Amino acid sequence: MSTVRLLWAYLSARPLTTLLTVLLVALGVATTTIVTLVTNQAEERLVRDAAGIDLVVGAKGSPLQLVLAGVYHLDVPPGNVPVAALAELRANRLVAQAIPLSLGDSFRGFRIVGTEPAFLELHGAKLARGEAFAAPMQAVIGARVAAETGLAPGARFVGSHGLAPGGPEHGEDPFTVVGVLAPTGGVLDRLVLTPLESVWLAHEGEPADEDERRILEEARDITLALVRYASPLAAATLPRAINASDRLQAASPAFESARLFRLAGVGIDGLRAFGVLLLATAALSVFVALFQALSDRRRELALMRLLGASPARLFALLLGEGLALTAIGIVLGMAVGHGALEAAGRVLARHGEWTLTGADFDTIELAYAAGALLLGGLAAAVPAWLAARTPLAGALADD
Repeated sequence: MSTVRLLWAYLSARPLTTLLTVLLVALGVATTTIVTLVTNQAEERLVRDAAGIDLVVGAKGSPLQLVLAGVYHLDVPPGNVPVAALAELRANRLVAQAIPLSLGDSFRGFRIVGTEPAFLELHGAKLARGEAFAAPMQAVIGARVAAETGLAPGARFVGSHGLAPGGPEHGEDPFTVVGVLAPTGGVLDRLVLTPLESVWLAHEGEPADEDERRILEEARDITLALVRYASPLAAATLPRAINASDRLQAASPAFESARLFRLAGVGIDGLRAFGVLLLATAALSVFVALFQALSDRRRELALMRLLGASPARLFALLLGEGLALTAIGIVLGMAVGHGALEAAGRVLARHGEWTLTGADFDTIELAYAAGALLLGGLAAAVPAWLAARTPLAGALADD
């Protein structure tokens, strides 16, 4: 009988032990796979959404909150700043570009962002249908907004006050959709973009006369500005100068994103450690299973020696059994990890803020697989070595 057929016979003879060992390996591999892919995709998206933005300038408060609100649109902004602050930024020789954003309204949970066409250029946005906004109360919507609301060029909708669904509607100031953006896989997919004037008009209403119009215009503000540096020198001096002011603060998306990952790193490392612990437990299970099998097969192994099997073949048989258990668990674990992440990504695509995919692959997964296989091989090595040294006389004498 070939070694492969013997391996299969031994594995199928102990189905519960085999299943338990395989599941332990699979759970460990699946855990490390999911943690790796989620971490990579989250970091990639944070970097992509913040590309080209050197600084976020807004009201005093938490710098992380300012970045989450202004770059990733995942938090409430700390407040508003006067429009004059935007003019001062643009007049600064260290600033190459300052793009204003006005937040505060939403449509069915999607944020309405008052801005300028430069915001679309910053993110490299492309239109799938229609055209870019060119006048107040015109709107360009992201791909996800269009898919979930059914809006298309020519449609009209009313925004609601606040960044959560259910706020009071601005019924007298409807928006007209003029364009739909192509999918980007980033933050633009879930935004409604409109000129700054649209946000001001929706909140100011129609002025009674020119004096009231002038007063309203002087009181206008924005939520924040996305800034690009004019030179490397700006990184060293501009944030400090802005933070020295009474009303403004500057936050670096790169720095705050790194800080966010450091805060989340404890949990991520804990999950990785849990996966490694499962793999170590699986290796122990391999050792116990093979050691128990060795005790049960002493007579059988001695008979194989008597029939001409070499010690090397017995060693290979037990070692191959441990490696086979581990390899099956690795394949199953990687399949479960990628499949579970793909299923979770599809659910999040419908209900969540983040999109995930199980189609990605990281070469570090191969390192985890190799490590798991090595653990399985080491766990099987001792029983395999003892099997190769099985004494004929003693084993055949046992009853």
